[in-house]
Amino acid sequence: MRIVFMGTPDFAVPTLAEIVGRGHEVVAAYTRAPAKGGRRGLDLVPSPVHRAAEQFGVPVLTPSTLRGEEATATFAAHEADVAVVVAYGRILPQAILDLPTLGCLNLHASLLPRWRGAAPIQRAIMAGDAETGVAVMKMEAGLDTGPVGLIERVAIGPDMTAGELHDALMGIGADLMGRALAALERGALAFTPQPGEGVTYAAKIEKGETRVDWRRPARQVHDHMRGLSPFPGAWFELDGARVKVMRTSLADGAGAPGEVLDDALTIACGEGAVRLVEVQKAGSRAMSAPDFLRGNPLATGTVLA
Repeated sequence: MRIVFMGTPDFAVPTLAEIVGRGHEVVAAYTRAPAKGGRRGLDLVPSPVHRAAEQFGVPVLTPSTLRGEEATATFAAHEADVAVVVAYGRILPQAILDLPTLGCLNLHASLLPRWRGAAPIQRAIMAGDAETGVAVMKMEAGLDTGPVGLIERVAIGPDMTAGELHDALMGIGADLMGRALAALERGALAFTPQPGEGVTYAAKIEKGETRVDWRRPARQVHDHMRGLSPFPGAWFELDGARVKVMRTSLADGAGAPGEVLDDALTIACGEGAVRLVEVQKAGSRAMSAPDFLRGNPLATGTVLA
């Protein structure tokens, strides 16, 4: 099939590779324009999808908008059978959605209709969900409201981080989209409308919600920390510097919220306690709790902010 691929981050790259590997003709890759980055923040750095598409010999487009006659005409010229969208980062107007003969398919990292929106992986973990998944959805004008063609469920381990879940889902999602396209080509991909019950929204992670609140129950603190690891990272303050928490586990213990309970970096919460397994102080690399404590000794009874 003739496919237009639309995506931006690392999460989308395995799906692009899967489509190319299955022999489909990817006629164009739409992605975010190169952004400033590099060591000094001055270089223009192409997105992961941009780099991958160039390696596959796929023409790359980086429009600032998909609205307007020019954008619509450019897209129409691809004469695509289907568009595949994976974390593209731009809204597709109806004029674009209507162009591919077989529609636009979106790979979404949740069990729709739970966690529609921008941050489904983080929100699932932060909410303490025991499972999530990936869904192939036929796109329509609403936010992740389209009917679902295929879905794959994935268990969320009790200590799994958002980064680990992200890496698991991007591989599973690539295979799922490959299977969906094969079924679509055969005329065998059936779509089921999403139920009206169980709808939740995965809002973008805001800076103001990343600070650790030790007053919450340990389970919620643990889920908050692992749901934000490795990026943007939940954090607390120590001697005026931020310390990001990369990995935690639930632990026994009780004390004032934020109180250091032992020499293993067990911290009391509003109810119960968590153990900080891996942390990263601003300007330093991530390190285990014992390594961190060697350079940052914390006496039992210290209360973290």
